[in-house]
Amino acid sequence: MKKTFVSKPHEVERNWFVVDAKNKILGRVASEVAHRLRGKHKPEFTPHVDVGDFIVIINASEIAVSGRKLYNKKYYHHTTYPGGIKETSFEKLQQKFPGRAVLKAVKGMLPKGPLGYAMIKKLKIYAGSEHPHSAQQPKLLEI
Repeated sequence: MKKTFVSKPHEVERNWFVVDAKNKILGRVASEVAHRLRGKHKPEFTPHVDVGDFIVIINASEIAVSGRKLYNKKYYHHTTYPGGIKETSFEKLQQKFPGRAVLKAVKGMLPKGPLGYAMIKKLKIYAGSEHPHSAQQPKLLEI
């Protein structure tokens, strides 16, 4: 009789990957990164355990979007005051906070709750090509 394998949090082996987002499409990068953070690419994937890898995204300031999304894509946040909804375009968000658009896209694709919060902590985003994680010897992940 076959038994279902269930990963245990202390037995998970995590790898480090680096993704160069230069001239890559935002949604395609975000969906692959979310897939890897969740651990769905591993045969030992378990839905209620964080089995994903660490991902370092470099050149996040040079990520691309297709069509007119550079000007028309809107991001909203609320100040918690009455009538305090704020709106900004992708272009302005990239200028002020490069990498936040990638973070928002990936975060929206992960589960909500404590498990998703643990997964998003394994994502490291940098606007330029330099990152401080060379000691972990991350492998290049082509998307």
